[in-house]
Amino acid sequence: MPRRGGRPLNTPTPGTQAGTAAGSPATIRRRLRVTGQVQGVWFRESTRREAERLGVRGWVRNCTDGSVEAVLEGDAGPVAELVRWSRSGPPRAHVLAVELSEEEPLGEPGFRVR
Repeated sequence: MPRRGGRPLNTPTPGTQAGTAAGSPATIRRRLRVTGQVQGVWFRESTRREAERLGVRGWVRNCTDGSVEAVLEGDAGPVAELVRWSRSGPPRAHVLAVELSEEEPLGEPGFRVR
């Protein structure tokens, strides 16, 4: 049934695709805490490179307890792929565990190492 303006209720705005607008259900955000030998092995820079390759936004940083924390935001498939990658990390890393939590997307502008 058309609304004012003549577009049906579930029709995307011209120039967008359904489910891809900012804040849409297709954009997800995950927070990771990676433990093991993950500092001093290029984990952060490797995470940034993988994120950029996959088109994932967010950030990664070292924590004082020796773990690495990352926030990943983007389409579900690429975010899931980066989460899978983080379970092994770069060649010199030895990942013991990855804690994963869901968060509401905030619209991260790109990916950066903190």
